[in-house]
Amino acid sequence: MAMEPLQVGSFPTYVAGEPGAPAVIVIQEWWGVTDEIKRHALRIAGAGFRVLVPDIYKGKMSVDKEEAHHLMSNLDFPNAVKEISEAAAHLKQVEKSPKVGVVGFCMGGALTLGALAASADIECGAPFYGVNGQLFECSALAAKPVQGHFGEKDAMTGFSDPATGKKLEADLKAAGNKDVECFVYEGVGHAFMNETPAPYESFEARTAAMGMPPYDKTQAELAWSRLLDFFKKH
Repeated sequence: MAMEPLQVGSFPTYVAGEPGAPAVIVIQEWWGVTDEIKRHALRIAGAGFRVLVPDIYKGKMSVDKEEAHHLMSNLDFPNAVKEISEAAAHLKQVEKSPKVGVVGFCMGGALTLGALAASADIECGAPFYGVNGQLFECSALAAKPVQGHFGEKDAMTGFSDPATGKKLEADLKAAGNKDVECFVYEGVGHAFMNETPAPYESFEARTAAMGMPPYDKTQAELAWSRLLDFFKKH
């Protein structure tokens, strides 16, 4: 199975899996639509879902954290949420997927919550290590299942650290959400789902530049099992 390019309205996407199957939108990290994100999407497609990856940066990619920061800082986040919502409408109305969920990583985690709140076509969402409270109102998520994933050693305070994950869960429960759970994974940090250190040459280089622990397959596989069960349920 491979990702195929698909233009949806005014923005490019990549798709895989059977059209018309239950669908999952997969949202990139701040690096861009990397091979890692495509591997994530293909794994979800392999579980029986139609997957769609919006190219939020419109083909641009970053090779270091300075460039990634520049691309993310210049992103029109409300417009990105609008485009993700349009992608969900395409999956529902054009491809006839019966249900649509959304998952995102890092920056994509934050956009996951924004799109889930904004789109009536998205039933559930799973943010991985990324929360931006300016993109959503908790009341808009009161009736939508949410499953969050955060690393114990993530030091990005207020965005993806464990306390942010627990606050997200508490805030959504306070708003009336009865189907929200945020997991914290032992011994791992930000981007703990990434099997490769890209764009760095090694995990040691990534740790030196970003302060992140190396890949832990046991924790990543636990998150995968929870995520796929979540989408199969909802």
